[in-house]
Amino acid sequence: MKELLEYIVKSLVIDEDAVKVTETEENDETVYHVFVSEDDMGRVIGKSGKVASSIRAIIKSISSRNHKKVFVKFGE
Repeated sequence: MKELLEYIVKSLVIDEDAVKVTETEENDETVYHVFVSEDDMGRVIGKSGKVASSIRAIIKSISSRNHKKVFVKFGE
């Protein structure tokens, strides 16, 4: 799952080396924190947050097969 999220984000940004995805797990919840360069944050969030919402929807739909709650957070 983490690899898929990295792939999606890296395909959107200019500075691929600045992309960092961390994963934390607590009980049945998994939280992915996505960090990108400040210049690329707008590309990842998108206008009115539509790109970020789409990324979250993809990750949540895949994780629903495993019956886990997954959250994706962008930035700090």
